[in-house]
Amino acid sequence: MAQMNMLQAINQALSSEMESDETMTVFGEDVGHFGGVFRATSGLQEKFGRDRCFNTPLTEQGIAGFANGLASNGMTAVAEIQFADYIFPAIDQIVNESAKFRYRSGNEFDVGGLTFRTPYGGGIAGGHYHSQSPEAYFTQTPGLKVVVPRNPEQAKGLLIASIRDKNPVIFFEPKRLYRASVGEVPEGDYVIELGKAEVVKQGSDITLLGWGAQMEVLEKAAEMAAKKGISCEIVDLRTLSPWDIDTVAASVKKTGRLLINHEAPLTGGFAGEIAATIQEECFLYLESPIARVCGLDTPYPLIHEKEYMPDALKTFEAIKASVKF
Repeated sequence: MAQMNMLQAINQALSSEMESDETMTVFGEDVGHFGGVFRATSGLQEKFGRDRCFNTPLTEQGIAGFANGLASNGMTAVAEIQFADYIFPAIDQIVNESAKFRYRSGNEFDVGGLTFRTPYGGGIAGGHYHSQSPEAYFTQTPGLKVVVPRNPEQAKGLLIASIRDKNPVIFFEPKRLYRASVGEVPEGDYVIELGKAEVVKQGSDITLLGWGAQMEVLEKAAEMAAKKGISCEIVDLRTLSPWDIDTVAASVKKTGRLLINHEAPLTGGFAGEIAATIQEECFLYLESPIARVCGLDTPYPLIHEKEYMPDALKTFEAIKASVKF
């Protein structure tokens, strides 16, 4: 297996799928010769031509509408939204069109070949227009799948699975890991099943649940907790919609405690949905209230980014409070 960072893994996934599927097109702002603002699409236009990898005007609603049109005609459309913060102008097309194509036609037509890729999250000093985590806006929309990888190996397998899935998928890429996360990635073709969480580390005292870049935070917090004699089980949700209730519930029934960590603000974040479901599934097994360690209920702050982030220390303190409850 080759060593590569997350950007290289994403690029390899796109290239591999474009080779095997002649109907696949990649498009978005600056994705052509420039290779995207983060270079995730570097070399694709040179390899596959301007008809299959090309720039769009600066209009997210237009990108999403164009993607719906391609996918509704049977093509495989992979659209890049340059930053997740920019996805809001496209919400009407994504929520009212992409998500409902199949339903409104009684399965006569669909946009199943559609994938939206977009970098999300903070940690890069990007300020409030380049750091948001809007995944919860889409998890409440039936007809969409929402996927977030934690490392290069996961990114490649989950992206290939998303592109091949017969439903529209929003693939959120944790951009602070683009070059920081490096690991072994299989060179060949492989997929990681959507809708399945992964137990990353076995433990007995508390379940730590997260996704994307926050998995590294959970691992650091678990190391801190281990020095205090607390055994943490770590679960990567990977797919937020549909999410793997069974795996999370089984872990919580074993440990008796749950802490959910995400970078998006606390109020209305996906942690609240998880907490509500798990207390229904595991009420008689819980030894303490379900804890949430999340971003603050403020616009994403540039100068106070460190204070905003749900980091390992905040998570460690919440672990101790849960165990001592």
